[in-house]
Amino acid sequence: MYKRSLPTAVALAGLSIGAQAQAAESAQHGFIEDSTASITARNFYINQDNRDGAAKPSKQEEWGQGFILNLQSGFTQGTVGFGVDAIGLLGVRLDSGKGTAYNSGSVGKGGIVFPSDSDGRAVDEFSSLGLTAKARISKTELRLGTLMPKLPVVTYNDGRLLPQTFEGGQVTSNEIDGLTLVGGKLEHAKGRNSSNNESLTIAGSNGNPITAKSNQRSNEFYYAGGDYKITKDLTAQYYYGNLEDFYKQHFLGLTHNWALPVGSLKSDLRYFYSDSDGKNASQEGRIAGYRSTGYNNKNGEVDNRTWSAKFTYSLEGHALSAGYQRVNGTSDFPFLNQGDGSSSYLITDVQIGKFQRAGERTWLAGYAYDFAAIGLPGLTTSVMYLKGDNIAAASYDRSEWERDFTLGYVIPEGSLKGLGFTWRNAALRSDAAGQRDQDENRLIVSYTYKFF
Repeated sequence: MYKRSLPTAVALAGLSIGAQAQAAESAQHGFIEDSTASITARNFYINQDNRDGAAKPSKQEEWGQGFILNLQSGFTQGTVGFGVDAIGLLGVRLDSGKGTAYNSGSVGKGGIVFPSDSDGRAVDEFSSLGLTAKARISKTELRLGTLMPKLPVVTYNDGRLLPQTFEGGQVTSNEIDGLTLVGGKLEHAKGRNSSNNESLTIAGSNGNPITAKSNQRSNEFYYAGGDYKITKDLTAQYYYGNLEDFYKQHFLGLTHNWALPVGSLKSDLRYFYSDSDGKNASQEGRIAGYRSTGYNNKNGEVDNRTWSAKFTYSLEGHALSAGYQRVNGTSDFPFLNQGDGSSSYLITDVQIGKFQRAGERTWLAGYAYDFAAIGLPGLTTSVMYLKGDNIAAASYDRSEWERDFTLGYVIPEGSLKGLGFTWRNAALRSDAAGQRDQDENRLIVSYTYKFF
C-alpha cells in the first residue's frame, strides 16, 4: 500500500508546489496587466515575370497595403488562468488589374496577393478577424481558435501582404526544464490571399474547386512532438503529423551550435519519413482524388523520405552556409498545401521554389552579412544559390536552379525606429514538368507600433 501511494503523494506534492508558485506569480500579473496590443503596417509590392511558355500568365503584378492588428491578453489570476487573443487582418489594393491578378479562370482562386472577384479582377480590399481562447495551468497552455504554428510538420506562411492562419486547438507544455511538448489538431486554413477558412489538403488534390475529383480535402490534421535541449548548444526534435486520408509523417531533427576558437559553426540535420494514410493508401481513394504529386507514384500515393544537412559558419557579421538535401521515394514531399501559398519545413523552401520533387537532389550555398559589424546597424544582405537535379520524369531526369538576393534596412534609432525596408529578388530556371522559368521582385516597407 505504502509503495503504491508514494508516487501519487510525490506527484500531488509537485502539483501543489507548482500551484503555489503559480499563485505567487499571478499576484504580480493578470489579464489586463500582461496584455499587449500592436499594429503592423506592411506595404507590399510583387512582380513575377514568367519568361517562357505561351500559357497565361506571362506577368503577375500586385501592390497593396496591409494592416495586422495583434491583441494578446494576459491570464486571469488563480491556479487556472484564462485569456483571449485576437488578430485582425486587412488588405487594401493599391494597384492590380485583371491582367496582372491572374487567377486561372477559377472563381474563388485569388491572385498572388489579393482574392479575385467573379470577373477575375483583384478585390478592392479583404479582411478577417481571428479569435483564440487560451487557458494556462503552471507551465502548460491550451489554445483554441486561430493558430499560427511554426513546427516541422506544420508552419504558417508569411510571404505576402498578410499571413496565413489555421483554425484548431493546441497544447504546449514546458513543465520539464529543457523539454517543450506540443500537440494539437487543425481543421481549417485561411490563405494569405483570402478571408475564408478552407479544409486541408496537399499538392495533387488541391485543384479547381469546381472539379470534385481534383479537390479532395480533410478537416483532421493531428500533430504532436517536442524539442529537448540535451545541452545549451544541442537540441533534438521529434514530431509526428497526420492529415487524415492523405499522409502520415515522422520528423527527426538535430541542431548544434559550436563555438570555435575563431567564429562559430551551426549544424542543422533533418529527416522526414512520410507514407500514405486512409483513402490515399487505396487505388479507389486515389482515383477519387486523394492523391499526391510525383512521378510514377501509383497514381498519387504518398511515398517519401527526405533528409538534409545544412552548416553555417559565422564570424564578425559574416555567415557562410552550405547544405544538401535528398528527396527519396516516388512522391513529392507532402505538406499542408491548399494551393494558395504555403510553407514547408525544408532547407530548400526559398523565395520561389521548394526543390521537393520526387528524386530531387539539391545542393545549396549562401552568404549573409550584417553591416553592424562595420558600424552600420540595421543594414543586412544575403544571397543564396540552389541547384537541384535528378528530378524523376518520363523521358529524362530534370533539373532546376534558383538564385535569391535580399537587401534589408531597419532604422535602428530615432522617431522612426523599427521602420523596415526590404528588397527581395529571385530567379528560377527549371525544366521540371509544369514549372515555368520566373524572375521575381518584392519590395516591402513595414512598421510595427506598440500601443502597450
